Amino acid sequence: MRATPSTPPNALDGRTLYVPRMTYVGARVFTAVFRSAGIDARMVEPSDDKTLEWGALYSSGEECYPQKVTLGDFMRIVHADGFDPDATAFFMPIAEGPCRFGQYAPYLRRVLADLGYGQIPVISPTSKNSYDGLAAHAPDMIRRLWRGVVAGDVLRKILLRTRPYETQPGAADAALERSLEEVEAVLERPDLDSRERMAALVAALTAARDRFRNVPAHYTTDRVLIGVVGEIFCRLNSFSNDDALRRIEAHGGEAWLSDMCEWVWYTNWGEQRNLLRQGRRISLAMLKAVIRDKVQAADEHALYAPFAEDFRGYEEPHDLYGQVLQPVWDYLPADSAIGEMVLTIGKSAYLQRKGADGIVDISPFSCMNGIVTEAIHPALSRDCDGMPIRSFYFDDSSSNLQRDLDIFMELARGYNKRKTVRRVYPAVFGG
Repeated sequence: MRATPSTPPNALDGRTLYVPRMTYVGARVFTAVFRSAGIDARMVEPSDDKTLEWGALYSSGEECYPQKVTLGDFMRIVHADGFDPDATAFFMPIAEGPCRFGQYAPYLRRVLADLGYGQIPVISPTSKNSYDGLAAHAPDMIRRLWRGVVAGDVLRKILLRTRPYETQPGAADAALERSLEEVEAVLERPDLDSRERMAALVAALTAARDRFRNVPAHYTTDRVLIGVVGEIFCRLNSFSNDDALRRIEAHGGEAWLSDMCEWVWYTNWGEQRNLLRQGRRISLAMLKAVIRDKVQAADEHALYAPFAEDFRGYEEPHDLYGQVLQPVWDYLPADSAIGEMVLTIGKSAYLQRKGADGIVDISPFSCMNGIVTEAIHPALSRDCDGMPIRSFYFDDSSSNLQRDLDIFMELARGYNKRKTVRRVYPAVFGG
């Protein structure tokens, strides 16, 4: 695998590649895909107090919370008994734009070098080329990973649509675990060609759909629907957001979480936008980008197809520019504001049009993206029929989520009673 010019394709030979749990589901599918290419890949262990201790020790306090969590998880591995630097590698992608995420991998390399472990590879593909630095290890690695990301998003989405209504606590989580095992088994097989792998994934997801349909549940239309947007790591990592989704459910809500695919579509759009700026509308690079989009869209459609009825009213935007970015251009133009802030504002407006009752915007404390979007929330809320939008910031010392969620959920229930955009429900709700 070649993630940077200084990382040779055989850098992972004989090493275990550790993948952060930005999202539990995402890390599961990513490691399975890496194993299909002959890489010994594992998720880091669940974050805990030691994560924060090690993260604080090796950072200045100026870094954002996800940096401390990911660094702390890697440092737990480095300081574990029996650690072998010659048998270890870390996975840490990077992104362009103002977010400090772009510094995570360089800073990790610096910490490792200071500890005398400069030989440990840090695999860091970039959003600048839509992460195609992963493709060097296997010809179809990017497509395998894309399918894994989509499958993971599908499973997380059906979990969140089901779990608030289960009558047997833990049944939906158990369905997720079994479904993940079956999807992993497909993704990690090295002997499948592209067509065979897709057919097996669709079969696994169809079985998952039936499994979730059989979860004992009582579906009602009296729960408020809360869109969850914001900084990608914090909103997807339950340790970093203090289990925000379960807390929303415990307060009588249902969470619609912005997924990982959203970021991939955004980086794809950004790559094409940059090519246009460079006057390369007619170029081999543009042709490759357009073909990639069509292939990824076809894969996404095929993997979502078994859930067409289950996600009625829960459809994700099929046109990121037309449905998410362009409608909020006057608030935050996506060609000049780069990063999660444009997705947060655009997806909030999209969710209001889908009948959401409120938006929770999750960010690390001092996050630039979060600060910008919070400044726009009042105007966006006004133009979205007064839908409540609330920013929640997280760090390792405190969170305002528990303190303020009671009030926010009451505002969402009030909006639910007077809103003009009504939800569409799947048939299981009686819709």
